[in-house]
Amino acid sequence: ISPIMNTAYLLTGSNLGDRELYLEQATLYLSQNCGRIVQQSAIYETAPWGILEQPNYLNQAIALETTLNPEELMSSLLQIEAILGRIRTVKYGQRTIDLDILFFNQVIMNSQLLKLPHPAIQDRRFALVALAEIAPNLIHPILNKSINNLLLACTDESNVQKKIN
Repeated sequence: ISPIMNTAYLLTGSNLGDRELYLEQATLYLSQNCGRIVQQSAIYETAPWGILEQPNYLNQAIALETTLNPEELMSSLLQIEAILGRIRTVKYGQRTIDLDILFFNQVIMNSQLLKLPHPAIQDRRFALVALAEIAPNLIHPILNKSINNLLLACTDESNVQKKIN
């Protein structure tokens, strides 16, 4: 009997130190500890969100096939953040790495550890642009709209630029 495969859509971000290296290391840890990466968006340079007086971010959306449940996956992401030097001090503050679960199958969940789908995704251009590249037709299970439609309706006007490597 093979384990049940779940599909999680993640967003990685970094705005401290060697941002690209942190994204690469996070991707490596994800594939070693969490499952199989099946898709990755380009890397985007994005304006900070929440607190504007900080460096720009690099962000990337990742589709991950995993046998973990949502809370196990979130616990793994928090461990990877800790390994890569993430220190949580200020909400929306700068960080070496940020790993968020945007969607997990069509799960709707609200626990102490995790809210699914990510509660602010429809308001964040940087997340929608990267996600639309790999899953434009993914349907938000609460809003019942595709990622493309959420992006079209998004009022966030912050700058999101595809980074050409």
